[in-house]
Amino acid sequence: MTVLDDIIEGVREDLQARRLPQRDIESAARAAAPARDAWLALGGGEADPGLRVIAEIKRRSPSKGDLAGIVDPAALAEEYVAGGASVISVLTEQRRFKGSLADLDAVRARVDVPLLRKDFTVDEYQIWEARAHGADLILLIAAALDDAQLKGFSELAHELGMNVLLETHTREEIDRAAAAGARIIGVNVRNLKTLDVDRSVFGGLAASIPAGAVAVAESGVRGVEDVTHYASQGAQALLVGEALVRTEDPRGLLREFRDAGSAAMATRLA
Repeated sequence: MTVLDDIIEGVREDLQARRLPQRDIESAARAAAPARDAWLALGGGEADPGLRVIAEIKRRSPSKGDLAGIVDPAALAEEYVAGGASVISVLTEQRRFKGSLADLDAVRARVDVPLLRKDFTVDEYQIWEARAHGADLILLIAAALDDAQLKGFSELAHELGMNVLLETHTREEIDRAAAAGARIIGVNVRNLKTLDVDRSVFGGLAASIPAGAVAVAESGVRGVEDVTHYASQGAQALLVGEALVRTEDPRGLLREFRDAGSAAMATRLA
């Protein structure tokens, strides 16, 4: 069993424990305020070459263990917004990441930028659940889903007004993401089956991301040097968690990342 398989097994168990009747979760999703457009927030369709950042609220990871206590996720989200985050990612997986839907609720009540519900989506119920709790963007992981699920889950998210960040790690997965109509494609440089990180993965795959889709580099950001590297290789946005939750100045570090990445993008596009 891979690390990803083990995580998904726990996700399914936890989902069964909290599942509401389908009519109730659908009613809550339809009653939620309209979703914000994360594709536009991440630079989709815009000429502005500035780097966007998806700033993540993340207490723990399977590879690094505990990262930060984060007693008040909403306060951290406000710091991220002040630093220029385009989207806030809220981890809601419980067992491996110490996240919760309560974190998503707290952040939604405090900030007005698009929110990514970061979890391992393996059931349509989770998509309704994400919308009911105010998410504007969901994560779908190509390595965890078959083609029919990628297409069907994407279509449901779009029907509910949300966007999808479709995460890939190989060229074949990018092709599958494109076939599913993905408009935001992430390349995770961490192999979720082994948790190994190889920062060269993004540069090797960026050219395969279809024109018109927002290219997001995920994982492996330790500092400005990594931000510059990804931006120079074609990233239009970064998903950053560990570096931001470990620093004492998330607002300042976010601004530093955005400035460095935007400069690298401008150089690449000149």
